[in-house]
Amino acid sequence: MSTPNFQDFQRAFGRHIRDPRQTPRPAGVPARRMAVYNELLFNNICGFLDSCFPVSRETLGEKRWRRLNRSFFRDWPSHTPWFREIPREFVRYLAEADIHQPLPVWLAELAHYEWAELALDIMDVATPAHDPSGDLLANPVALNPALLNLTYAWPVHLIGPDYRPRKPQATHIVVYRDANDDVQFSQINAVTGRLLALLAATPTTGETAIRQIATELQHPAPEQLLAHGAALLDDLRRQGIVLGSLISAA
Repeated sequence: MSTPNFQDFQRAFGRHIRDPRQTPRPAGVPARRMAVYNELLFNNICGFLDSCFPVSRETLGEKRWRRLNRSFFRDWPSHTPWFREIPREFVRYLAEADIHQPLPVWLAELAHYEWAELALDIMDVATPAHDPSGDLLANPVALNPALLNLTYAWPVHLIGPDYRPRKPQATHIVVYRDANDDVQFSQINAVTGRLLALLAATPTTGETAIRQIATELQHPAPEQLLAHGAALLDDLRRQGIVLGSLISAA
């Protein structure tokens, strides 16, 4: 019998680490040392997941949560070497994988909502040149670049051990990093979400974006909507979601 090469050994080693119950350990590796290594790596993965998804863990229950952690560790082909990307891979796993475990239909969205805080905390963005007191209707609006404008089918901000929704409820949430580098969550409505999407798509004046929304809604009184929109932009600026008006580089 030929001796397996190093790459064959690595593959066998990796398969056993991912699924020690169903995959035999590589020949020549002491069982006790292998068990310690298995436990160390799995617990390390669980530590990252536990810290990022506390509500999902508590709502699902410890036994089901650990089973889900194991299936993620075993089945998901994660390609990132960064520990901080493990939670993002877990979110992708819940959204994309064929998971052979009964799970709440809202769990993938709840996990994404929880992950958003980490995503904003580590987001590396440059703040655009802007005038904090600029006219938001007349000038292109400078959005906070550290921002996620999120839409969910379920009320993810309410889900927890004491509340598990049975029916979908469209929910709009903006998550952003404020001037103190703290991550903030703000529930918004669909119109505000659309306004933020328009402002993020291309440099646009507040008036142009609001009038576009008025057209889309077939609003009977566009000028009235414009006045409400101006007040909304000022409130978004107060929160730090809008920074001010853009300053041209020219």
